[in-house]
Amino acid sequence: MKLLTKALREKLLKQGELGAEDQKPVVKFFNPCGSGTWLFSELDADGDTLFGLADMGHPELGYSSLSEIEGTRLLFGLKIERDLHFTASKTLTEYADEARQTGSISA
Repeated sequence: MKLLTKALREKLLKQGELGAEDQKPVVKFFNPCGSGTWLFSELDADGDTLFGLADMGHPELGYSSLSEIEGTRLLFGLKIERDLHFTASKTLTEYADEARQTGSISA
């Protein structure tokens, strides 16, 4: 599965241009074999740098590389997947605040 469709990429780029405004996440990626959840709200103009909330055992806001995430190989040849049913109900900051309180992303 392709992690970003053209429509998702365009929305992430548009939100990335807005910059400082707290946005709702556009996509959720997850590790189907274990821990690892990402909520991304922005994509930089370079087409690779994503901004969002990552939880690899400790949730934190920051930047991630799309190419690194796409290149991750897991057990049994699986890859990081996109949650096809994800629709954000909060802003990225609200998800981050909740994740800090509970210890993980609940989206």
